[in-house]
Amino acid sequence: MAAAAEGPGFEHMGLDPRLLRAVSELGWGRPTAVQAQALPLALEGRDLLVRARTGSGKTGAYGLGLLQHVLRVAQAVPQAVRALVLVPSRELSLQVLRCLRRLAAATDVRVAELGDGDPAALRPVLAAQPDVLVGTPGRVLAQLNAHTLVLRHSLELLVLDEADLLLGFGCLEDIKALLCHLPKIYQALLMSATFSPDVEALKELVLHNPVRLCPAQAPLPGPAQLRQLVLRCGTAEDKVLVLVALLRLRLLRGRALLFVSSLPRCYRLKLLLEQFGIGACVLNPELPARSRCHIIAQFNRGIYDYIVATDEEAPGPEPVPEPEPKKATDPEFSAARGIDFQDVAAVINFDVPVTVEAYIHRVGRTARADNPGTALTLALPDEEENMARIEDALAADNGESMLQPYKFCMEEIEGLRYRCRDAMRAVTKQAVKEARLREIKDELLNSEKLKVYFEDNPRDLHVLRHDRPLHPAVVQPHLRNVPDYLGTASASGNPLQSFKYSQRRSKRPGAAAPS
Repeated sequence: MAAAAEGPGFEHMGLDPRLLRAVSELGWGRPTAVQAQALPLALEGRDLLVRARTGSGKTGAYGLGLLQHVLRVAQAVPQAVRALVLVPSRELSLQVLRCLRRLAAATDVRVAELGDGDPAALRPVLAAQPDVLVGTPGRVLAQLNAHTLVLRHSLELLVLDEADLLLGFGCLEDIKALLCHLPKIYQALLMSATFSPDVEALKELVLHNPVRLCPAQAPLPGPAQLRQLVLRCGTAEDKVLVLVALLRLRLLRGRALLFVSSLPRCYRLKLLLEQFGIGACVLNPELPARSRCHIIAQFNRGIYDYIVATDEEAPGPEPVPEPEPKKATDPEFSAARGIDFQDVAAVINFDVPVTVEAYIHRVGRTARADNPGTALTLALPDEEENMARIEDALAADNGESMLQPYKFCMEEIEGLRYRCRDAMRAVTKQAVKEARLREIKDELLNSEKLKVYFEDNPRDLHVLRHDRPLHPAVVQPHLRNVPDYLGTASASGNPLQSFKYSQRRSKRPGAAAPS
């Protein structure tokens, strides 16, 4: 939870009354630490270099500042793009768009986003001259090179959100090229979760005499809001057994993100859960951004309870917008960072993350705003080195580990073990391969971009529709039926049950602003 800062509230910062009304409607009682420090300086026109973790309220900090600036100058100058927000992924672009539009709901400020597709398709959006533009560096640069977007004479404020991710996804060259299209003088805000050497180098390119802000905060919420648990398992089969028991016997309440180490393991875990009648979906970086955003939206609406994801990222630069992407995976994508999964009760690390940063970013998906959350990590003996590094990095001031042992009575679920073995035998490498092929095939059949092609080539559509059926895995119905003697199995003093999660966001005074 991003703690509310001591000091003046939003109403004492000189914000437009229409913005204060939006802040009130969003339930933001007092500014978070990063908002209290950054917003007054942003309103003064200072360049800022801000480090703050995910969920600390960074979007609100720069969003209110840029909207206030646009409202101040809108009456005195012609309509034009005054502010540009650069983000590392399409998912984050849509997330920022929603936040800014909610903040600007009572104003005339127009906020637009550069989505996927042919630059020509976005010409009507850009012709309307929105006040604020949100997009990835590659998408913005494509519009600038196509001369459908001109910023040299109008831009007054530039924001680089999640700057460390922008650099991690290889966007530096795009950013350098983009800066050549900007005016010589503008205000710049650089927001990042970490201050790496690359971020420091980017600061020299973008910022002029910046104020550096590092609000004092722990990398993750405290134990009163976030319970971090670890269960050490002897074998990979034990991991499956524990996860199936948690989900099938409803020991875990609420929606959860399940993290694994690679995309094939995502599908393997999804197929394993399907054997037990547990519905889950895979957040696949091979699919287009629109499909990924659709899955996230379905999860946020409660259609799915579980998403299986990976923080695996493809190397290399952001792809240039083309009708048919050439890369197999999208380097813009990372489920562990930035994406606003809503009302996540728990994060389960089925595979231990290889770095402390990856652990923090995964676990940061839960315990957002003032909601509680639980993080459970299942660790094998050969993952113990990574586990020890994470525990050491997150130790309390007194040296005590923040990750508490999860006291789970394995004997109570031994009756499920033979069912897990049957399920694991059914999920073969070929089944995983066919599951991935079937998802890609469905994507082709439902693609708006391929509609015209299929109309001109109906034989290809017929072949695709009548190709041999794909069978990812044979579902065994008997595995879904849990005997009565297993239905009462539970963890000893199970904290996953006792730490109940509220699906409703609190709007009490002092509620922290989500990022």
